[in-house]
Amino acid sequence: MKPFRPHPLTAGGHRQTLLGYWRRRTLAWPHPSDDMVVDVEGGVHVLLRATWQPGRREARPALVLLHGLGGWDGAKYGLATGHLAFARGWHVVRMNLRGAGDGMGLSPVLYNAGLDGDLAAVLSSVALCAPRLAVVGFSLGANLAFLLLGRRSECLPPGFLGAVGVSPPLDLAACTAALERPVNRLYQLYFMGGLRRAYRERQAARPDLFEPGLERGVRTVREYDERITARYAGFRDASEYYARSSAGAHLVDVRHHALLLAAWDDPMVPGDTVARWPVSSFVTREMLPTGGHVGFVAQTSAPGDFWAAERALEFLHGL
Repeated sequence: MKPFRPHPLTAGGHRQTLLGYWRRRTLAWPHPSDDMVVDVEGGVHVLLRATWQPGRREARPALVLLHGLGGWDGAKYGLATGHLAFARGWHVVRMNLRGAGDGMGLSPVLYNAGLDGDLAAVLSSVALCAPRLAVVGFSLGANLAFLLLGRRSECLPPGFLGAVGVSPPLDLAACTAALERPVNRLYQLYFMGGLRRAYRERQAARPDLFEPGLERGVRTVREYDERITARYAGFRDASEYYARSSAGAHLVDVRHHALLLAAWDDPMVPGDTVARWPVSSFVTREMLPTGGHVGFVAQTSAPGDFWAAERALEFLHGL
């Protein structure tokens, strides 16, 4: 495939990030999908949207797509990747993190960056239909994928091929701090609008579990994690949550093939928070000069000019 060469006028972290959002905003999923509900632990289920190739399911590999913070199975970067994967013969399984998207009613608790057991349960369930499978995660979903590979590889099914993580926040504390920079105010506002709305919906649906009004006055992702995420996930505070849920320190323990794709100019995931970690020989780390956060906009075969989708599938095809 062609190397990543964006048009000179589109280079730069903010341009790539915002252009990626703009170029993919109209993407939709055109193929029929089956809803799969996976029991990940007592009373907690997650929703998958699975699109199968014709014929025997075990004859084709499955690609599990994992969205980022505030996303769901309709996240546009996932749709772009799924489009290309399905065209190339993969089954496509779009996972909702617990309680995300239409899966809100299936889980009484909130998702967070450290729930690698959820992904392990999903992979085991999908492997019953398609024994050969792989994962592509984006942003928070990429961190979750690397966390599973490094921390709980014994939970992966035998036919697991490998993983790709795009723009992973491997140091959650550093990344939430980066979001608080004045230049990133737009992204902070975007995330917080979605997080506050999701909490209000969750609280209205389960007033017996969630205290009303906790989202009021919360202005940053770190404040949200301090007041809400840590509280309902069983962490002492946001610092403990970040320390125990960041995948960076676990990259050295990865024993399955994995591609880590990131950009030095990512406004939300500083390059040094990706580059500084030692990695095992199974991890291919590619740090590009530009690309933004899940941007990687350039001429490519993937919809929405999502070059990272083509790179991910090229990597997985070689396993």
